[in-house]
Amino acid sequence: MKRLKEIPSVVVTGLGLITPCGNDRDTFWNTIVQGKSGLGPITLFDASDYGCRVAGEVKNFNPEDYMDKKDARRMDRFIQFAMVAAQQAYEDAGLTPEQFDPERFSVVIGTGSGGINSIENQVKEILANGPRKCSPFFIPMMISDMAAGRVSIALNAQGPNLAVVTACATGTDAIGTAYRLIQNGEADIAVAGGAEAVITPSSVAGFVASRAMSRKFNDQPMLASRPFDTQRDGFVIGEGASVLILETREHAEKRGARIYAEIVGYGRSSDAYDIVSPHPEGRGAIKAMQNALKDADLSPESIGYINAHATSTPVGDLIEAKAINTVFQNSQRSASDPLLVSATKGMTGHMLGAAGSTEAIITILSLQNQIIPPTINVEQQDPGCELDIVPNVARKVSNLKRALSNSFGFAGHNSALIFEAL
Repeated sequence: MKRLKEIPSVVVTGLGLITPCGNDRDTFWNTIVQGKSGLGPITLFDASDYGCRVAGEVKNFNPEDYMDKKDARRMDRFIQFAMVAAQQAYEDAGLTPEQFDPERFSVVIGTGSGGINSIENQVKEILANGPRKCSPFFIPMMISDMAAGRVSIALNAQGPNLAVVTACATGTDAIGTAYRLIQNGEADIAVAGGAEAVITPSSVAGFVASRAMSRKFNDQPMLASRPFDTQRDGFVIGEGASVLILETREHAEKRGARIYAEIVGYGRSSDAYDIVSPHPEGRGAIKAMQNALKDADLSPESIGYINAHATSTPVGDLIEAKAINTVFQNSQRSASDPLLVSATKGMTGHMLGAAGSTEAIITILSLQNQIIPPTINVEQQDPGCELDIVPNVARKVSNLKRALSNSFGFAGHNSALIFEAL
């Protein structure tokens, strides 16, 4: 009888971020812990007539500080973000070419929308000046797989090279897919995450038309994203990229790498209900969390913290809160060991395809630092969202061992990751 191969442990050894709250790990984490909003007025285009004039823009980002000017001009903004975040993660992991087999090095980087900024610009150019004025780099700038492709070239990663597209669950599913590739023996090491750059006229107009974005706080942009608060009226669009380095624990320990955390569970599901609205009973969200717990062989009471997807929409936050309570309601917890939940999109905005990987990093850093980041802008918590949401001020904890990060996307994509401190 053929012996089954042991499933390897998968750990996180590197982190990289370009976000509205900072363009490196330490700046980002300090901003999040302090509860500072990265939101502000839209400056990337004139949004005067767009209904929503607030966004989480990446600040102080000049791609030419990180790459050749000619190369930068041939990349959409989402690709630029991904390239820089991936290089940060690679360096943070202390990797050098002699430490890995290129054919066992994978890349999984997704995006929700791809190069929509390049699409808008090239359509304008073609309509104004004719098709011969279309850039020969238009297609490589626009297609969704190009962030993963560019990163694989830059890092000489010759293993499986994939782009995941599951709307707002993309970043989480990219990590989960890389986790499975390593577990299945297809790679020893992987770059995984999400990138997004959709603060553009067509994106904002489309989301406003669908009544998904906040409109009440245009004159107070830092207050616009307010998960679980009674005054929430829609999400605030954000941009950026966040990337993790995953390795087998054996591979990481052999090269003496610093380990942030271990991935112990990944669950996913589909609502099979509506193209935009979540299932009213949270069916898919419940199943994703349960699947992650099953994958990790853990009981609900073993989870100490959940980073909620909570986007600040009236319906979505309420359904997720109910789903969390459904999954964890039978947990046998003492008053001194509550389940803590926070929603960090109040600070970052909704980074769409990069949201899940950004929140995975927050979850990992929460475990490492034993600090729960706050849910900001909570003036009056929605009574339907019966959770300890760590309102407004970060909370120091002790003995936080495991944490879960949720992501849910249009078309009913639901995903959850569980991380464990080592």
